[in-house]
Amino acid sequence: MLTKILAKNLATKSISNQCLVISVRHLIATPGVVKLAEVGKLETPKLDGKYETGQLFIHRVFGYRGVTLFPWIAKVFDRDVPLKKSNEEAIDSSRVGYNNDGKQIPGHIHVYYQTLIDSRDCPFVRAQTEAVTFLGNHGNTRFLYAIPGLDYVAHEDILPYTSTDRHPIHHELFEKFLEHEPNTDPPFVPKDTLQAWQEKNHPWLELSEVHKETTESIRVTAIPFYMGYRMSQNVATHWWRYCIRLENLGDYAVQLRERYWRILDYSGNIENVRGRGVVGQEPILSKLQPAFQYSSHVSLQTVTGGQMGTFKLEREDGYIFECKCPAFSLDLKQSPIPSGTDPSGSPNDSHNPGTPSNPDGPYSRYFSSP
Repeated sequence: MLTKILAKNLATKSISNQCLVISVRHLIATPGVVKLAEVGKLETPKLDGKYETGQLFIHRVFGYRGVTLFPWIAKVFDRDVPLKKSNEEAIDSSRVGYNNDGKQIPGHIHVYYQTLIDSRDCPFVRAQTEAVTFLGNHGNTRFLYAIPGLDYVAHEDILPYTSTDRHPIHHELFEKFLEHEPNTDPPFVPKDTLQAWQEKNHPWLELSEVHKETTESIRVTAIPFYMGYRMSQNVATHWWRYCIRLENLGDYAVQLRERYWRILDYSGNIENVRGRGVVGQEPILSKLQPAFQYSSHVSLQTVTGGQMGTFKLEREDGYIFECKCPAFSLDLKQSPIPSGTDPSGSPNDSHNPGTPSNPDGPYSRYFSSP
């Protein structure tokens, strides 16, 4: 069976003489056995500047192995940050959010990375590893497809390491996007296929805004993405996906019991959605496994709207409370592109594995929208 990775902020990794050792999964005959194997040497995380394309890393929270593809510059609206402008912080006041007192807050600039997740770790990560979804060229508007093993990682969640392995990350796109150059740092450099894929899929991949808020030591991060629209009987339906991360910063374990969403469109229509758990789960956030991340989708028949909500959580001592999800806008980040157009060239374009023009390709999987 596949052994399960046990991860909590490097708690299950043995670090000795700067060698990073993590638990890996492999086929074994005896259940319950965890084998440790050295994967490389830990490097000092960067406090300033960006990581280059091809940087190997361990995710600080989820513990998986990955590699950086390219950075995104996002505006982060943090409801917990005091409204005091720092001289050291780049402030962008073109878009604003609101803090817990209902006051406007500026968005500050922060770096995130598009990354690949090692497929060996995907089954054991407490985050959806097929969360980057697209609208396909299909008449049935309930179908989406995803490219497995893509993620968005904040700069502070990157724990860089080096490896002498020429194939340190198992992912179908690793060798299509990166090539080994032993004399460079990092020793993996981008191929032309990566730049072409990034440019042609920019509208669906772009991360531009991040919203954060903490309630009772539960930190919620929300990231919306515009996906495009479909036409049906001369009516356009616009689609967004949103990524939610819940992280327990406190001492008590909590379990997510219910979700509630309030969705508004530009015409003033309001939809209230309530249900058990999220994506069919009621995850427990504990000291050992403090975070859970998932994605879902929402559609509107207007070009803009907004979404806000709460999560009902139960603490291990029986205390029940509601945790706020920060309100986020549902906007078009670019000119609207209808589903069914071909934004990335020929469906058989080898430079665009798994792109929206090729939903039947080997790097995509189908999902039915909730």
